[in-house]
Amino acid sequence: MPNHLASESSPYLRQHADNPVDWYPWGDEGFEKARAEDKPVFLSVGYSACHWCHVMEHESFEDEATAALLNEHFVSIKVDREERPDIDAIYMDAVQAMTGRGGWPMSVFLTPEAMPFYGGTYFPKHSRYGMPSFSEVLTQITSLWQYRRDEVLEAGAALTQVLERSPGGGVVSSGTLEIETIETATRGLTRVFDRTHGGFGGAPKFPQPAVVDFVLRRYLATDDANLLAMVTTTLDAMLRGGIYDQLGGGFHRYSTDERWLVPHFEKMLYDNAQLARLYLHAWQVTGDAPYRRVVTETLDYLVREMLDPAGGFYSAQDADSEGEEGRYFVWTPQEVRDALARGVSDRSADAQLFMAAFGVSAAGDFEGRSVLHLDRSMQDLARDIGQPVEYVEDRLIKMRAALLGVRGSREKPRLDDKVLASWNGLTLAAFSEAARVLGRDDYRIVAERNAEFLMAQMRGPEGRMRRTWQNGCAKLNGYLEDHAFVGVGLLELYQTTFDARWFAAAKELTDAIGDHFIDSAGGFFDTSSGHESLIVRPKSLQDGAIPSGGAMAAGLLARMAHLSGEGEYADLSEAAVAQTQRAAAEAPLGFAEWLAVLDFILAPPREVAIVGQDRTPLLGVVRSRYRPNLTVAAGDPGCDAGPALLVGREAVDGRATAYVCQDFACKRPVTAPQDLEDLLN
Repeated sequence: MPNHLASESSPYLRQHADNPVDWYPWGDEGFEKARAEDKPVFLSVGYSACHWCHVMEHESFEDEATAALLNEHFVSIKVDREERPDIDAIYMDAVQAMTGRGGWPMSVFLTPEAMPFYGGTYFPKHSRYGMPSFSEVLTQITSLWQYRRDEVLEAGAALTQVLERSPGGGVVSSGTLEIETIETATRGLTRVFDRTHGGFGGAPKFPQPAVVDFVLRRYLATDDANLLAMVTTTLDAMLRGGIYDQLGGGFHRYSTDERWLVPHFEKMLYDNAQLARLYLHAWQVTGDAPYRRVVTETLDYLVREMLDPAGGFYSAQDADSEGEEGRYFVWTPQEVRDALARGVSDRSADAQLFMAAFGVSAAGDFEGRSVLHLDRSMQDLARDIGQPVEYVEDRLIKMRAALLGVRGSREKPRLDDKVLASWNGLTLAAFSEAARVLGRDDYRIVAERNAEFLMAQMRGPEGRMRRTWQNGCAKLNGYLEDHAFVGVGLLELYQTTFDARWFAAAKELTDAIGDHFIDSAGGFFDTSSGHESLIVRPKSLQDGAIPSGGAMAAGLLARMAHLSGEGEYADLSEAAVAQTQRAAAEAPLGFAEWLAVLDFILAPPREVAIVGQDRTPLLGVVRSRYRPNLTVAAGDPGCDAGPALLVGREAVDGRATAYVCQDFACKRPVTAPQDLEDLLN
């Protein structure tokens, strides 16, 4: 008999609809039941692509005995963290305060008033590795609730007070914005950089695109070759490693080792959107062809496998298929031979070439199978077989296509087909920027359809974003990140098409941030002023797998100030950044997006307004390099629509004309591309 999750829109919640646990979604009904029956609440938070969430479900939530314990003594509430980042943020702070660590699945015990008093992450079915079994935890909590209630309530009240006192982690304003913050942060990143394998820290290793892009910014500002080496070492290692899908394009979530070899196999929309942009920027700076290939393969993967016909992008693909983690992606030597025989060649030499190139062996590197990774350089492979590099590259392209076709016949990983506004904003930005930099009209069309979808399907009647969409229905109040990420994506699309409606839509979302998310003490709350009442109003500042909503909002406001000429936007942005300076200097891995906004503010940024009909040569100059602190507007002379940056601009002698402004002053207008290049340089 299905529980209360059967009609939910979240695929993650529906996965639990047939559990014997009497799950409730987050809402009044579950908490009212807890109060009426005088039971504590068991809150379980996870997401569809979370491997250990699936493990805990199979071990405990599908187990009749464990379900009986939960149903008798608790009211069980299941939350998709991707739909409800506010709930996730509040109770993750609580779990970290209690245990010193966090993660998913997150398991929290609450009073019927939603106060947390005990929590953790994954609990095994049987006690092991020093962890109690989940049934032991349930029994202990039941005893505490029945016989030591006063202690439980006292602990919950004390923990709630801690959460109330420290929104945003207790970060306070440091006053004047200073370049020293950026310099200190850069030195800190240099110290923790893995010079052998790239990235930061040891295993497990996450891509951290915002961090790498910040380092790339600092290279452009300082011309420090060591900073560029940090970027290229990281990007080269990732594109060659198993974290990158060598057949289908796109990145897996993270690497379980320090070498980027064996990934956790789920693919997340937000990772691929951010990494596509990062590799695009690196290609603009270095001209290295493999970086461009990664951009196009990653974006093509998103279009092929993650795009809803309505125009929105799905959230994730699971790590598991056929009951095994990674089964869809890994290979044995015999599977490679069989695939090539069905596809391009039955010659053993070709199979040997492929296996040498992509590290396929009899021993394997993941549970007896091999994760494809570029094990040898093209030059070494060519030398080994006595053929030109071009021959090797051509053969491998054909063989990769053959294996991709065979892989497509395997059971595919489960798809989380909900559409999240914020993650789509990141993806909109990636397709928009790639469209203009690479001259790809197909990417522009994808971006425009995505923007039209977001504006038509995921905005409420009051003009604000909704959080999630599935099968024609949008629901849940949009969070700060939804408004900020979509706003940034719309600005990127505007700077690709210069269609004034995208600027207007971005400005509406920027104004919504100012009207509904501002904290009078500085910065932004995660939830809007009309959001449901929770035990605290969350204010998350640190970047995680995605940039913090506050950092993206600050960046959006800063750019909008230059395009619109409205100084209030800049004031709000700078007040928010000031709050994070001290933390960003001390812990740059968690504040890279804030550092990028600080860099934008202090650069100082430059503005380019281009007016006239034949703007292509001038735009070619603007787009020829990665210029992260440049804001561009374009339109016809005398046009009232669009950014105020265009107001009063005239075409000189009827020719397309560029106006370059910096430090509140504009240079003389130019019409020749070389003159514009000189001004920008």
